[in-house]
Amino acid sequence: MDKHYLSPLFAPQSIAVFAGKPDDPQTQTPQAQALHQALKAQRFEGSLVFLDSDFAGTLADLATTQADLAVIALPKDEVLGALEIAGRIKCKAAVVISSGMDAALAGELHRVARRDGIHLLGPNCLGFQRPHLQLNASVAGPLASSGPLALVSQSGALTSSILDWAQKNGVGFSTVVSLGPNTAVDMAEVLDFLATDARTHSIVVYLEGIKNARRFMSALRAAANAKPVVVLKAGRKAEGNRAALTHSGTIVGSDDVFDAALRRAGAVRVRSFVALFSAAKSLASRYRPVGRRLAVITNGGGPGVLAADWIDEVKLHLGILSDAHAQALQPKLPPLASLVDLIDLSEEAGPEHYTAALDTVAQASEVDGVLAIYSPAHGSDGSAIATALAQANRRLGKPLLTCWMGDATVGEARRILNDAAIPSFRTPEAAVGSFSNIASFYQNQQLLQQTPPPLSDLAKPDVDGARMLVESVLAERRKVLTEMESKALLAAFHIPVTRTILARNVNEAIMIATQLGFPVALKIDSPDIAHKSDVHGVALNVLNATAVRDTYVDMVEAVAKAQPGARINGVTIQNMSSQKRGREIYIGLVTDAPFGPVIAFGAGGTMIELMNDRAMELPPLNQFLARRLIDRARVAETLGEWRGAPPVDMAALEQVLLRVSEMVCELPQLREMDINPIIVDESGAVAVDARIVVDNAPPSVRHYNHLAILPYPSQHEQEWPMRGGGEYTVRPIHPDDASMLQEFVRQLSPESRYFRFVSSIQELPPTMLSRFTLIDYDREMALVAVCRERTVGADGETVETQRVLGVSRYITNPDRATCEFSLVVADDFKGQGLGSRLMLSIMDFAREKGLTEIEGLVLANNANMLKLMKSLGFSIKTYADDPDFKLVTHLL
Repeated sequence: MDKHYLSPLFAPQSIAVFAGKPDDPQTQTPQAQALHQALKAQRFEGSLVFLDSDFAGTLADLATTQADLAVIALPKDEVLGALEIAGRIKCKAAVVISSGMDAALAGELHRVARRDGIHLLGPNCLGFQRPHLQLNASVAGPLASSGPLALVSQSGALTSSILDWAQKNGVGFSTVVSLGPNTAVDMAEVLDFLATDARTHSIVVYLEGIKNARRFMSALRAAANAKPVVVLKAGRKAEGNRAALTHSGTIVGSDDVFDAALRRAGAVRVRSFVALFSAAKSLASRYRPVGRRLAVITNGGGPGVLAADWIDEVKLHLGILSDAHAQALQPKLPPLASLVDLIDLSEEAGPEHYTAALDTVAQASEVDGVLAIYSPAHGSDGSAIATALAQANRRLGKPLLTCWMGDATVGEARRILNDAAIPSFRTPEAAVGSFSNIASFYQNQQLLQQTPPPLSDLAKPDVDGARMLVESVLAERRKVLTEMESKALLAAFHIPVTRTILARNVNEAIMIATQLGFPVALKIDSPDIAHKSDVHGVALNVLNATAVRDTYVDMVEAVAKAQPGARINGVTIQNMSSQKRGREIYIGLVTDAPFGPVIAFGAGGTMIELMNDRAMELPPLNQFLARRLIDRARVAETLGEWRGAPPVDMAALEQVLLRVSEMVCELPQLREMDINPIIVDESGAVAVDARIVVDNAPPSVRHYNHLAILPYPSQHEQEWPMRGGGEYTVRPIHPDDASMLQEFVRQLSPESRYFRFVSSIQELPPTMLSRFTLIDYDREMALVAVCRERTVGADGETVETQRVLGVSRYITNPDRATCEFSLVVADDFKGQGLGSRLMLSIMDFAREKGLTEIEGLVLANNANMLKLMKSLGFSIKTYADDPDFKLVTHLL
């Protein structure tokens, strides 16, 4: 069970090829001819057998033939028969290299593959390559060079182009996969395999679209947690939704949502083909987390200024040496060197000067990364400088990027830098862009680590009341809430709103305004009007009763004239905000296909579309994510001290975002929402206007299936008593448990560690520790039993710490109906019922997810575990693939 389920596809030991008669090209399609050439161009390390789909007279041969993988390149009317044969010879995977197959035939192939347990790549794809296995099961061109980079592309033409480009530029691959539009093995499954592939150090993806956002995000988050992932996506300029009922729906495009999804997944998005590989090259170096301050070391002012300009353009910061570091470095440099902003070494710079500058930057805490630029100069030796940088880089400890400008005289220097695994670029702009990708990657990794619960730690909202309100609107066959209903919904989640009362005639309007106190604002109330100000449906600063009367009459007439068919409920009256120096903010919600609900934030007011200030994040949010969302919007610059106004109450603004996140998680009926404007100042934040659009939700919403990222399942936390007193908590694991889990593994006895990991490891490697604690709760679950312990420190003070006592875990199998479990309990807590509780709890969770069976492998000499499994009703059988293990299973 340790092997990935796609190993028969991407790491087969035996292959059966269906591509016409090997010695008769007349029986081969163009793809089959190319496939035969590809397979013969190098020697595959495993066994390779060519079979004919017409097996008349060869049934005996067929009966003795077995293979892990079937490679099929036949006319489309013969493909289904070949796949049937692949099932009969027990192939676990197949790739169909073809073009032009319609969706109906593809669906039939998928059905046969599912029936026979075959993982099917294709049809309508170019196949795949695994260079280290000497396996070219593709028609994408010659076998690529072996290397640490994986390529997954949804475009066959681009796959071929990339391989051709890589051959000339010395780029090697661990895996190349071309995915067609009808493939059964999809992008998510390939990413899942690459996340665990030891030969893959970084992944580049060309993406045109996805079908299942939850599965894609789950796989992408797992992959990006293990290694750098760079994505180039086509179709960035899609038009906005013209039918949108809110500002949010108008200004938020699907490409903006995709950006937000990639950030949250911890991946990096690039905008061009060239940037795809420069980003992968830089990220493959696995630099430690860095900030955005890039120092520039140069021997020419012009290139250095170009780099500085681009640093500002891509919103990085120029790393500038402190006075102390500058004074220490100056005597080691040529007389004309300048350390004002740029580290300009002058044209006289030699290897020793670059080395001195690099050693100083290594000690400078005000610098996160270094760009070394070299321009050919009379008397200078670019190769010697490159050699010096390669040696100095070993002690740098920060990202180093280089730009050797020119061409004719710098080829050898570039080779030296490439051999030293130092990213080298031909222009300053490309180098700066690459550092921006490094900074973005590690910033996005921080977002990836966030696993918020659906409800924050704030006061509990009235979720039941909110649901009743939404259901009553839908029962009336309405989708747009009135302003009164919208504000009631916000109030149910404790979002501050202005007091608003509906007036159905002039007399009511005068009476309400007098009771509220002047000045007041009047707004038309209609479910058919999206933007009130567009139809003269808003009046502010109405100062007296006479003005209320005149404004009411004029407004109703103007709206009826501007939009004759609109239903008018009346006019809402509310106090004018007393926040004189408040800033106008908007918080919105859109529902994207396929990513679901997305929260938007930016500058508010009547010019919202014109300002086009928006930042987006996928729910759920926590305080860290809310603050980062605010920081990404341009309006963030006005929230501090601004034009004489004091800073706004950021905590209040963050709380509104957290409350909106709660609404999104708990109310899957929400489709669009505008809270605009929210007026925020030093005293707090208040929602002045709101418009909410709802629709019926699918029936399975209890498990937050409407979200692309599943929230932390805090509802599964349970308290249990310990034998002998005290209690422990069983709860889902989260990333903050990493250090506790590591200590738990260290404290296990060698025997317990071996029983759990079938290895003599003393502790978990960083990649495994990260993989065990940052999990996708949709496809796996890990429950930890945690207790609090009190110890007396050296100073006599009592210190309370938490300790992990045991862990149970399951991972969903590829069939998405069964799962595989593991269990380990601290040695000093065995025999106290903890193992039973953890197993029963993990089984409950799997049952709730709709899984039908749980299974696991237990070492045959692990008597205590086998006894526990028997007591819980598991069936215990011999494991056919390895007699050292027992297979234990239980129906859920």
